[in-house]
Parts: sequence; structure tokens; C-alpha cells
Amino acid sequence: MADATYDIITIGGGLAGASLAKAMAERGARVLVLERETKFRDRVRGEGMPPWGAADAQELGVRELLLANCGHEHTWWDVYMGPMQVQHRNIVETTPGGVPTLTFYHPEMQETLIAAAEAAGAEVRRGVRAKAVKPGAPASVTVEHNGSSEELSARLVVGADGRNSPVRKWGGFASHDDGPRLRIAGVLFENMDTPADDTTRLVINPALGRGAIIFPQGGGRVRAYVVHWVHEPLGLQGDENVPKFITAAVEAGMPEELYAGAKAAGPLATFEGADSFVEQPYRDGVALVGDAAATSDPSWGQGLAMTMRDVRLLRDALTSNDDWDAAGRVYAAAHGRDFGKVHAVEDWFTRLFFETGPDADARRATAIPLQLQEVDRTPDVLFSGPESSAADEQARRRFFGEE
Repeated sequence: MADATYDIITIGGGLAGASLAKAMAERGARVLVLERETKFRDRVRGEGMPPWGAADAQELGVRELLLANCGHEHTWWDVYMGPMQVQHRNIVETTPGGVPTLTFYHPEMQETLIAAAEAAGAEVRRGVRAKAVKPGAPASVTVEHNGSSEELSARLVVGADGRNSPVRKWGGFASHDDGPRLRIAGVLFENMDTPADDTTRLVINPALGRGAIIFPQGGGRVRAYVVHWVHEPLGLQGDENVPKFITAAVEAGMPEELYAGAKAAGPLATFEGADSFVEQPYRDGVALVGDAAATSDPSWGQGLAMTMRDVRLLRDALTSNDDWDAAGRVYAAAHGRDFGKVHAVEDWFTRLFFETGPDADARRATAIPLQLQEVDRTPDVLFSGPESSAADEQARRRFFGEE
């Protein structure tokens, strides 16, 4: 293999790229981070990291960093099915990692971690754009800045460039896309009077096929979401539709008084919830992590946790094997195992809790009473992580009460 300029080049300096850069630079790797944004902006992204992701963040040494700069923890999860509360769960006491849900303002998280990567010894270039990636040994990246371009090489190029990843295309990865089902709308509120700043609240109205979620971030700042079916034309986009967003959340079951003094402090946007993923997120010197590897339905809030898991898996593979091509294949297999479980369980939850009509009502009438009697019928993958529960046919049948 020809000499490479860097050991690792990450394309993207957000949660995935900066966390990996920090972890590998701390271990002596020559790392370059390419980030096109000179200043991170609020774009309505996921800001709730479930416990299993927070545990991986802790193991990577970024959880404490986020808590010191922008993070906020939730010990409790409250879940309502229509008007009935079905869960008041202490996350710390009931998940293997024993850490709370972590939430944060996305731009502050990005600034915190990219600065930490640089402090760890990674080279960071901002305001630059990757224009092409060539797999190989070494792999290479063409970078454009101020009208000029250069080609840089690395033992490993990492696509950490999000759900619409150009690296996925340049690297020759085949993407698989689920059909559209749910959409999720999100907005940041300030001056929101939540009952408890340490509690995530999820409400689902199965009759409407709609849900709403709030993630308090402290000091009256709350990231709020509404989940609905694609065929429901709510039009939750743009500042003028914030009142419609609030109405939709209240119709889903969120208390109206929560929004009485709330003011939108960021954009309102709606996103498709369909999963998009690659089977093997490594090939020929190029790896994909985070949403570039697998975008799970944000309605179930697993994206940040999967990102932390990807970073940890890839770090562990690279640091335990000097043959990075073999390490990349180990990472890809582990990613596929974990994402496969998340993907399956999200599908079951969507079908049970959001589908509408007589068949869906009958399915709930069978499954939910059994789940309330025997909690182990519900796989805890979305809280405790993929390793916590099976997601095979037997688990599916128990979840739906079919056995």
C-alpha cells in the first residue's frame, strides 16, 4: 500500500465524525476532519439520545464533555397511550448502562465535539467541501476550498456526512430504502413550562395514528416533535405553521397548557421517517458511520444512539487490528447485526402503535394487555440497546401476542 497523507479522513465534523476523530487522535492516529460549515446552525435534528447510546458516549469519553457544555439528562420516560399513562420509567434503574437519556441543542453539541477533536490532535478544516472519494489502498478525497482543489489520501476515509451522504454514492454503496410510512415534524421552543425537566414525555393516539414527544433541555428550552402518517396532510413546515404544530400535538394527547407561553426559537420542519441503509457500510478503504450508514426512522429516536454505537464499533475494530481492511469488515458486520435489530423493532412498534383501522385496533386489543401483564414481551432494544433483546420471529410473535 502506498503511503497515505493521513490515517483517517472524516467527511463531516458532527457527532459521528468529530467523536471518531477525537477517539482515534487520542490513540495517536493522524486524523483530518473536513467540515463544510463554518458555523453550525439549527436544522431540526434529533436531540434525544436513548440510554444505550448515552452509555456508548460515556465509553467514548464524550458524554461528560457534552454534559459540561450543552447536555441535559432525563432520568424518567413517561409514556401515554391516549389519555392513559402506561409507563413512568426510571431509566437509570432499568437499563444496563445505568445512565440517563441525554439531550442537547444540536449546534452546541457539534461545536463542542469538533473543538474536542482538534484539542485531541486531529487537524480540522472548516468551510471546505469534499467533491469526490476514490476507494482504494490508500483511499483518496478531493477537497475544494476557495475555488481550488487538492487530493488527499488516507488509510481510511469515513463518510460521516448524514442521511443524504455523497460519500455513500462515491464509495459505490448500494442503498436500501423502506417505503414511506411516518413523518416527523420538529421545532425548538423556549419559555415552555414543562412539569419536569428530567422527563421525556411521549404520547400516542392510536385512533389518529399520531404521536407527540417533548425533550426538555433545561431553562424552558424544549425540542418538540409530532409524528404522523404520510397520508395525513398536516403541512407542518415553516414559522407560520407553528400554531398548527401545537394543535396537532394537543390532538395527539399532549396537554395544551404546556404550550401556553411557549415561543418557537428555531425552524419548524418535517422529515420522512422511512429507513435508508446499506447492507455493509465498509468497502475498499471507505467506511460509513451514523446516518450515512443507516438512517432509522427518527420517530423512534434511535439515530444518535446508532451513531455512538458505530463510532465505538469502528474505533474498537481499528485499534485491535492493524489490518484496517479486515477491521473495516469486522465493523460492518457488527453494525449490520445491531442495526438489524433496531430496524426490526421499530417496524413492530410502528405497526402496533400507529397503524389505524379495524385490523390495527384488533391487533392492539390482543397485544397491549399481554404486554402490560408481561413486560418482557416488549423488546427493550430502543432503551437498553440491540444486545438486550432478541428480534427474531419468536420475539415478533410474542410482541404481537400471536403465540
